[in-house]
Amino acid sequence: MILTKEQIHDIREKQSLPRVVTDKTITTYIGSSDDISYALYTLTPASTTWIYSNPCNESNYVEKYYIIAGSLKIVYWNEHKILRPGDLLDLVMLNTLITCHAKEEVHILIEMTKKYFTQNFLERGIIHRDALRIQEVDGYTYHHCARIRDYSIELWKRLNPNKVGVRRLFLGSYFHDIGKLAIPIEILNKPGKLTEDEWKIVKMHTTLGAEMMRNHEISCIREAAFIVEQHHERYDGKGYPFGLMGEEISLEASIVSVVDAFDAMTTNRVYRGAMTFEEAILEIKRGRGTQFNPKVLDEFLEMLQEKNNQW
Repeated sequence: MILTKEQIHDIREKQSLPRVVTDKTITTYIGSSDDISYALYTLTPASTTWIYSNPCNESNYVEKYYIIAGSLKIVYWNEHKILRPGDLLDLVMLNTLITCHAKEEVHILIEMTKKYFTQNFLERGIIHRDALRIQEVDGYTYHHCARIRDYSIELWKRLNPNKVGVRRLFLGSYFHDIGKLAIPIEILNKPGKLTEDEWKIVKMHTTLGAEMMRNHEISCIREAAFIVEQHHERYDGKGYPFGLMGEEISLEASIVSVVDAFDAMTTNRVYRGAMTFEEAILEIKRGRGTQFNPKVLDEFLEMLQEKNNQW
């Protein structure tokens, strides 16, 4: 199925069509044949997102992405390519995690096996609903969570360059602070130093968040609860809530721990101003082998250097 620009415009103008709008993408359901669903996938300008094949063992499974407008830079297996209108990404053939950079608005036609598309589309809507709940409580937390998700996935690609487990990391990193929904806003936004009792309440966000995740209606979110629970554990065993140490802490949580700490250092908080990148790098290096997994921290610092310390 090839769509013209006029057809793309018509699809986007039909507000009655089911769609899921996130911070970077718009997925508009077009329709289905007996076995295949079709959707228009729109990436917003200056955005980065990731796509990977749904895990299934069906021999006739289909997941194809046709570029129909705009140009898209993709990165996988250390290869960099530019896709333009008419190009095709067949995720079943590639079977890997692909980073997608869109400098301009990019429109992609998706063809996917119907039952998997339906599940994926419904789950995306529920996930975005919950993300909006965080935004309504604390806009900083919402944007913070999106940054942690993005950098966690890029770091995951460097440490574990395949798609296995990436959906857990995507959800666990994005919702790592979901437990703060249960923390009084006056404590979260207190400009001064927290009392001992207030700090105890704040630290509960790991276990409260994990409980929310484990009781979630979507199974893949339930599976990511351990990341939320562990992301404040320390490599030396002095973290919370369980005092895990070393390799007892999952790789996923170790990644979120490093990225989360650096983002907290380099952004303004109600109780202090942001550090410079140079100050934050020096500070985070001091935590090597104590607060942070050395392998994860070293890879993160190398990633920052390659990005010219841009956040």
